[in-house]
Amino acid sequence: MRAKVITIGNNKGGVGKTMSAYQLSCYLAFKGNRVLAIDFDSQANLSTTLKVTVERTLIPEWLIGDITAAEIIMPVPSDKEREKELLYKNLFVIPSSRHLANLSKLLILSEGEVRKTAGRKERLLRMRLEEIRDQFDYIVIDTPPMLGDELIMSLVCSDRVLIPTQAQDYSIDGLEELMDTFEIIKETENPNLEFAIIPSMVNPRRKIERQRLEELAQSFEITPLVRNLVQMQESVALQKPICLMGNKSKGRQDYNELWSSLNL
Repeated sequence: MRAKVITIGNNKGGVGKTMSAYQLSCYLAFKGNRVLAIDFDSQANLSTTLKVTVERTLIPEWLIGDITAAEIIMPVPSDKEREKELLYKNLFVIPSSRHLANLSKLLILSEGEVRKTAGRKERLLRMRLEEIRDQFDYIVIDTPPMLGDELIMSLVCSDRVLIPTQAQDYSIDGLEELMDTFEIIKETENPNLEFAIIPSMVNPRRKIERQRLEELAQSFEITPLVRNLVQMQESVALQKPICLMGNKSKGRQDYNELWSSLNL
């Protein structure tokens, strides 16, 4: 068993990255896979949604090698209702906190050690995941809305990056910088990296959004869209993933179609 690593990334905020990471992690665990979700965003929204909070994340210490993965991997807690669900027995998380915002500074202070162990800081996460990839079927990484160390390291170690994007001008325009970075990483560090663009939070009734989707499809290969439904926000607020909602749920239908298209 060797985990497939999937990064959810976009340098634009508010496009549904954490929503996608949460739904994907839960879906894969619900299907019987052993899943590790890594919250690589200092806002820690994925950790909070999974009911795992820490006062101070130890991700920097793990990356540098001061502690092992076993010291920071945590099970997703179960309550009486959740104990019946298979997914919570299969789902684990490396939680984040606001202290992760200092990662770049900490890596600079540890530059000498990083060079000795990984050669370059961009390879740190790949090196650490190699130590635990045989313990999981999937590793899902949620990244912050910026082209920083967290996103770069995630691209270097991933098999695939999923890019949630709204069908709006500013979201589509922001893809250019991300795709340039993607190509550089693919050429220099990770030649097997694949990507998929997910139209997220879409209102298909709006003509302007339908037009933007057509434009997006002309430039990129896109997945089935995920609609901007009330159910999606309820899922996060209630901390109940879409995959546990009824078969008639429109949100569940959207995500099932999306995951099927990605062969997950």
